[in-house]
Amino acid sequence: MFKRIWQSVLFASITLRTVVAQTACNNSPDLCERSYSNITYLGAHNSPFLRDETTSFSTSGNQFYNTTTQLAAGVRLVSAQIQTPNETSSDLHVCHTSCSLLDAGTLESWLTEIKTWMDANANDVVTILLVNGASASASEIGAAYTASGMSQYAYKPTNTTANSDWPTLQTLISAGTRSMNFVASLDDNAGATNLMNEFTYIVENDYDNSAPTDFSCQVSRPSSLANQATTAVSNGYMTLVNHFLYENQAFGIQSPNETYTPVTNSPSSGVGTLGTAASECTALYGRAPNFFLVDFFNVGPAIEAVDTLNGITATGRTTVPTALLSETSGSVPAMNRLSTVYLGFSAALLAWILL
Repeated sequence: MFKRIWQSVLFASITLRTVVAQTACNNSPDLCERSYSNITYLGAHNSPFLRDETTSFSTSGNQFYNTTTQLAAGVRLVSAQIQTPNETSSDLHVCHTSCSLLDAGTLESWLTEIKTWMDANANDVVTILLVNGASASASEIGAAYTASGMSQYAYKPTNTTANSDWPTLQTLISAGTRSMNFVASLDDNAGATNLMNEFTYIVENDYDNSAPTDFSCQVSRPSSLANQATTAVSNGYMTLVNHFLYENQAFGIQSPNETYTPVTNSPSSGVGTLGTAASECTALYGRAPNFFLVDFFNVGPAIEAVDTLNGITATGRTTVPTALLSETSGSVPAMNRLSTVYLGFSAALLAWILL
């Protein structure tokens, strides 16, 4: 009797472990039991700022596909800049440098888009990085989290300093705290304890690069750890690698360098490629970087370099075209659409006459 009970318990235990092992966390069962800080994540730089039909292919756009598509395709760090639409408004919007340049709507609306995707994808941990251009307080940002419903997924840190003691993905998923929320920068989070000041936990390399030879893995921010990558990593900081190029235009204006992206995001080796950055930064840090932030995430494809660092073959992702988009490639031009309608009508009329 006891033997049969023990066999049943043992079988149930093995079955449970098998089910857990086969469950994909962030598109791979191999990531479930890894610490949050022991994984490399692909990040979309300025996620809501699009270069597509909705913005008339604005040169200020950093991505061809919206945040929902980014997440479905494997991006697990989404980022945005917080601004106010004008000097008299306190509403928080996600805008590219200035809301007069590119306004992607309210912070609440963007967070709602993320929550909608997370509602339908219960085994994924998503990191949100907000650049606090509005100098908003934790309470103000937290209000958008509450209104959007994202606060229900928000992880509350147990440590107030950089550390290597982060939960595993499975622990975060089981606890329902699948949203990791960083702000650059935040004086304190007394008004919303789920918000983490980025530079308390993460260091970055330089983000202002306009030539492939400009890229460096060395730490730039926070300034207190500049050029001290080894020290930062040994003290428990996670690492974020900015890997995108700007194109310098007249009057000191910079815009995302779309043309060179097939090289910048390439998982292969070469000057200025993501593959080379992955190798060089891993060598400098003594471990794989935690985050890679790229423009036009689908090109490259950038996700291949991240999968290689994680040592996984991913499942369950939406396949997105890797080509650059333009007004002609991203959609059928208006004249072509009109011609298509005209030809279709002519063919139908001819068929009717011949009947």
